[in-house]
Amino acid sequence: MPIHFKTRTFAPRPFTTLLTVVLIVMLIALGRWQLRRAEEKRALFDSFAAGTDITTVIDGRTPKVPRYRHIAADGHFDASRQLLIDNMVSGGRAGYYVITPFALEGGGWLLVNRGWVPLGASRAARPAIAVAADTRQVRGRADNLPSAGIHMGVAAPLAPPYPVVANFPTHAEVAQLLEESAWTPAADLLLLDADQPDGYVRDWEPPGFPPMRHTAYAVQWFGLALALFVIWVVTNFRGAGSKDGT
Repeated sequence: MPIHFKTRTFAPRPFTTLLTVVLIVMLIALGRWQLRRAEEKRALFDSFAAGTDITTVIDGRTPKVPRYRHIAADGHFDASRQLLIDNMVSGGRAGYYVITPFALEGGGWLLVNRGWVPLGASRAARPAIAVAADTRQVRGRADNLPSAGIHMGVAAPLAPPYPVVANFPTHAEVAQLLEESAWTPAADLLLLDADQPDGYVRDWEPPGFPPMRHTAYAVQWFGLALALFVIWVVTNFRGAGSKDGT
């Protein structure tokens, strides 16, 4: 229904109105999703910041600990069955994460991320990642294996020779490769502390964008929704003597 003012008439067209409503709803939904992501990331970054407040010594029977909790474990590395997680970047350079199985004292296994190493002259040239099998205590943060944001296709099964190069393997796939079933429930992975020996580049930080980036994206989506509403209002005002916008 047209609304008449002194010299102009506000007469929204049905199709453009419906299209505008749909687009505004979509933009607001995207903004709300970014706000939820900001809250999730804020909780994740807070957990990372507080992770080193307490150190929990774990073994093969320790229940799951919170992500990024600082943990310690006694045992020894198994250097004969290591993995290289491909497509990891540090300082703008491509490389691998070195994942080494750690046999826990008393039984059970834990995967240890010993850090990042650069790609060699070619992918056929594997980095030297030997580590002694002496009894030791490893210390670091509890975490998950790196995961891809988008999964494309079906990954090839993991198989020797070692070190096995893998693209974002799951813990179940690694367990199947190593033919080990006794894994500590405490954590899927330990991010080795930077002061621990036999490690590589270890600039650990929470994955993805910081919370403020998601908040900024939310403001952009809400701003687009507001701009679209203003455009809809302005374009649906017509002169008092015009017909159908002419």
